[in-house]
Amino acid sequence: MKPLENVKILDLTRVLAGPFCTMILSDLGAEVVKVEVPETGDDARCFGPFKNGQSLYFLSINREKKSISINLKSEKGKQILKDLIKKFDVIIENFRPGTMEKLGLSYEELKAINPSIIYAAASGFGHSGPNSKKAAYDILAQAMGGIMSITGWPNTPPTRVGMSLGDITASLYTAIGIIAALYQKTITGEGQKIDIAMLDCQVSMLENAITRFQVENKSPEPLGNRHPTITPFQAFKASDKYFVIAVGNDVLWKKFCEAIERPELVCHELFLTNKLRTHNLLELTTILDKIFIGKTADEWLDIIDKAGVPCGPINTVDKIIEDKQILSRNMIVEVEDKLAGKIKIAGNPIKMTNVPEKTTRKPAPDIGEHNVEVLSDYLGLTKQDVEKLKEEGVL
Repeated sequence: MKPLENVKILDLTRVLAGPFCTMILSDLGAEVVKVEVPETGDDARCFGPFKNGQSLYFLSINREKKSISINLKSEKGKQILKDLIKKFDVIIENFRPGTMEKLGLSYEELKAINPSIIYAAASGFGHSGPNSKKAAYDILAQAMGGIMSITGWPNTPPTRVGMSLGDITASLYTAIGIIAALYQKTITGEGQKIDIAMLDCQVSMLENAITRFQVENKSPEPLGNRHPTITPFQAFKASDKYFVIAVGNDVLWKKFCEAIERPELVCHELFLTNKLRTHNLLELTTILDKIFIGKTADEWLDIIDKAGVPCGPINTVDKIIEDKQILSRNMIVEVEDKLAGKIKIAGNPIKMTNVPEKTTRKPAPDIGEHNVEVLSDYLGLTKQDVEKLKEEGVL
């Protein structure tokens, strides 16, 4: 039995932050019923890349969910959702704050129907504060949360992290909040509201940047691929390509110097401690650049790895989906989609003894594919009832 096997989630989210969160919860055993706008569905269904008309973007984060279509602007549609709320443990949405209130589906109204409901909201700026109702996308969160100010290279334009860090971190924190609320509910029997802001999550991910500012009285700036306080901890160019090393302490420094056959660097007055190595980064980098150009990246990785010093290649995606370590952890799985065919997607990184590993996943649902199943099981509606509601524009 999976950890969330008996948890039922109504998923009103779209695009990325919410769907990625419910994908995590689905992998842990929750039943996720995705509530979509009739006919058009989740915006992400129109996002590329496409294969045979199927959005692989949508497929990759909505596999194994059920889909029902409800027009929440209709009174009957709202009533159906309210009736479903009585049967579910969690409802999650990522609308702009105020949207659910306008629909008459606020936390307070849903709580009155089901006091134990856990209501999770993920938005750009949260449900409080002066910017609460401001529209947001990933790039705004990365920009306003400080991530772009410390990403990239010195004296170059601000750089966005190459994946949707703003959305994904909000997804992770929302999932954590839901799981924590579910646990608390087992003790108190009460539900609660979870309010997650993409901006808040970015600030929380700044690591030591806030404390460094207070010590140095200067905002941290981009440093390329090196670490601000650990050296050498960066990418270097071998004779053929780049690779990375991470010499995180003085013990590793000694092993590293011996591995590259430069033992005299261990006690060099400029490099004796990590603090000195960081202060004298330019001098050290100049020396190491000349050393590393003498062999291929694979040769250096073999030498340095055998010495017990952390190092690795800079994998492109084609290398990732063939990597033996990644494959051994079942991190590349397949979805058999009726339109797109067999597609490889990322697996579940949460390895638990009660979550059996699978090499495949069920496909993403069509819009409203499970209308009859869900509305019959939970509300007792017949197939004819569902057809009539569809004709009325409710589903």
